Amino acid sequence: MAKIETKNIRNIALLGHGGSGKTSLAEAMLFITGETDRLGNTTAGNTVCDYDAEEVARKISISASLAPMTWKNVKINVIDTPGYLDFSGEVVQALRVADSAIITIDGKAGIEVGTELAWDYAEAAGLPRAFFINKFDDNEARFARVLDALHLTFGKQVCPLTIPMVKNGEVVGAIDLIDETAHVFDNNGRHSVELIPEESKEAVAKYRDMLMEAVASTNEDLMMKFFEGEEISHMEAINAVHEGIIHGDIVPVFCGAASKLWGVWTMLDKITESFPRHTAKKNEILANGDEMEINPDGEPAIFVFKTVADPFVGKMSFFKVMNGTVKRDLTLKNTTTGDSEKLSHIYVMKGKKQTEVDELACGDIGMVAKLSNTNTNDTLTWNNDFAYSHVEYPTPYLVKVMIPVSKGDEGKISQSIAKMAEEDYTIRFENDAETKQLLIYGLGDVHLSVLSARLKGRFGLNVRFDTPKVAYREKITKSVDVEGKHKKQNGGSGQYGHVKMRFAPGEGEGLTFTVSVVGGTVPKNFNPAVEKGIQDSMAKGAYGYPLVCLAADLYDGSYHAVDSDELSFKTAASLAYKKALELAGPVLLEPVGDMAITVPESLVGDVMGDLNKRRGSVMGMEPAAKKGYTVVQAVAPKAELMDYPIVLRAMTQGRGSYSFSVTGYDVVPANITAKVIADNKE
Repeated sequence: MAKIETKNIRNIALLGHGGSGKTSLAEAMLFITGETDRLGNTTAGNTVCDYDAEEVARKISISASLAPMTWKNVKINVIDTPGYLDFSGEVVQALRVADSAIITIDGKAGIEVGTELAWDYAEAAGLPRAFFINKFDDNEARFARVLDALHLTFGKQVCPLTIPMVKNGEVVGAIDLIDETAHVFDNNGRHSVELIPEESKEAVAKYRDMLMEAVASTNEDLMMKFFEGEEISHMEAINAVHEGIIHGDIVPVFCGAASKLWGVWTMLDKITESFPRHTAKKNEILANGDEMEINPDGEPAIFVFKTVADPFVGKMSFFKVMNGTVKRDLTLKNTTTGDSEKLSHIYVMKGKKQTEVDELACGDIGMVAKLSNTNTNDTLTWNNDFAYSHVEYPTPYLVKVMIPVSKGDEGKISQSIAKMAEEDYTIRFENDAETKQLLIYGLGDVHLSVLSARLKGRFGLNVRFDTPKVAYREKITKSVDVEGKHKKQNGGSGQYGHVKMRFAPGEGEGLTFTVSVVGGTVPKNFNPAVEKGIQDSMAKGAYGYPLVCLAADLYDGSYHAVDSDELSFKTAASLAYKKALELAGPVLLEPVGDMAITVPESLVGDVMGDLNKRRGSVMGMEPAAKKGYTVVQAVAPKAELMDYPIVLRAMTQGRGSYSFSVTGYDVVPANITAKVIADNKE
């Protein structure tokens, strides 16, 4: 395969709400460009991009998948991304290496939550974007209504490049507003170019005027032409659309029906003519915030944006060539680890199909297998020592206990999860030292369900999920004086330890131990044993949880010249501690933390009401960075937030997000304490 030059490469991420047709559009593009000989279908489970067993079974995209194709001597690397919110980590990593984004919209449903989120993701990534209004052959699809909504929601830079062609009241094709040509389709996907019918001319005039106004806004000379009524030439329009897309002044709208191939030819033409190449942004952002000029003829450098733990191939590292040209057998240095890695074989991926190539030009996307010590977000360079900016993944907050179904699987569960976490950076796992549970964090219940299925499929590991225990703690509320005496004198060597102590609520997190013994009633050499006895005992309070914030003062006691030893005084201190727990008013403490909940303004009341039910306290509100959104600042107990990611998503239809971090412990109300104690006994 001949090397494709940087100027002839387009990297495009397909985004959108689940079910809007991203995978179908990728499939149509592959078929039209001759990359496939049959049109795959998500329902049939035979598409190029949705090849994973879980994707086929669930009929949704789970992973970002590559679909390269060539159209008019331009290589288009399409990255098909999931629309389901649980897999947004795949979206952000795709956007890190894409140079533009196409957002698909169901022509019948119009703007959905996934549309808004896709726009936000692309905007955060600083990418030019376009819309593809899909399924316009549906009798209930309304192009004008959807276009008006896009214009209203996302700004006046949204303008159509193609519109539906109506003949005898039926949509039969698409009209290219720049070329002013009508593309008519049949039910087999074939199309022909015709004159614009009379009944579509009014719509063409209206929308072409909208397009030309947007075109004119990109250039002062064109603006003068537009207002003076002069014709903007075809080439001027193409160049203006190209510049407008790159700088965000134009967000083009295409229309079609991906499952029938309608409208896809025209969009492919516009991608080759007007969409940006890798070098359009001129500089690449580094991890330290600096910028580095992109040089296709410079030293080679790649960025690893995705890792797949394939059970047959091994670790597969997906990368983008950020600078220079990368050739087979090239050795590069990983600037994160300092290790050298040899790129023995380079592949381009089309779904799961691997095609080996000798080299890849700057801006192209490929895969290399079995790198020994390279992971997602790593930069590999020749001589320079720098790192490209990382993919910023969403933080997982849905937490479950992961329990192996078979007793013999405990040993391999951590190793298996570690391999999955190399692949999916929105998974986090930890062994909780306090609750003795293996906790797994994900973005949602479907996310964890897919994880479970993959653990079984790849590693033969069956797991189930349960609600985690809360790491409660205890403290005392009153000051008490108690005595602890340990005496064992049945002949021979005996044991004797005797302490009088004052226990009180402490200032610090752990134990504050003091000694106020006078007269040598307890020799100084036994003081450490007394302290150790209390520290060990604090692992278990009155309700079975660790005790914190304790002050203990040893003020008196007695000893035996022969039988007293460190163990005896340690035991005596432990007895004194247990008596103190009975008298000092122990209470249960629960972890609480700060929350920042970002939701649409219209839903603030619902969020606040739900927080009250969860024993949360609203501390304030402030406008969010996104227009029309509010950030609710709150404090809430961790125990009440186990299902919050799912509840917030349902409450806000996926528009809400939040962050949470444990900041301390608060006293548990008496009624909740009683329930916790009862559950703990069970």
